[in-house]
Amino acid sequence: MLLNAFTEWVRAQNPLEVTGVITGILCVYLAAKNIIWNWPFAIISVSIYIIIFFEAKLYADMGLQFYFLAMNSYGWYFWGRKPKTEGKVPVIRITSKEIILSIIGIIAFTTILGFLLKQKTDAAFPFIDSFCTACSLIAQIFLARKVLENWLIWVFVDVIYVVVYTAKHLHLTAGMYALYLLIAALGYRDWRRDYQLQA
Repeated sequence: MLLNAFTEWVRAQNPLEVTGVITGILCVYLAAKNIIWNWPFAIISVSIYIIIFFEAKLYADMGLQFYFLAMNSYGWYFWGRKPKTEGKVPVIRITSKEIILSIIGIIAFTTILGFLLKQKTDAAFPFIDSFCTACSLIAQIFLARKVLENWLIWVFVDVIYVVVYTAKHLHLTAGMYALYLLIAALGYRDWRRDYQLQA
């Protein structure tokens, strides 16, 4: 009975979402493990999620995927430019200036985009969607630049994404973000260890 219900649930899943989930999990896992091959999987995943989020009317998230596409290409390039004496690009810490600028940027972006989506579109969660997008923009920059604290931002935003995607009945995507939450916590632990070894 339970097996039949699970089989039916699997059959009902969108193959595009399944592919996006698999490549998304691979890219986050490889990033947490500090492996450069996370970037091509990320490019595949975000390309798929442009379509998925458009269909779900999560327009800020859809727009975010275009940004991710560019940042994933940049991250692949940046991680490939490791110093000759290093096996990998070294992990760095966030600065006070970056914290202040990030907070200002998140507030401004959330306010402006949230009002635009609320007034001009049929967006499902205009302000929450905009806030998560703003946090993700910042976190992705820090991930590409190998800033340790990117993982703390991802942990925070992934909790919100799990709730949003569950509410939109994107259950596989919600499950993926729950897994992202765990991987981000492990990524922070591993990158912090790498940072301490560098020191």
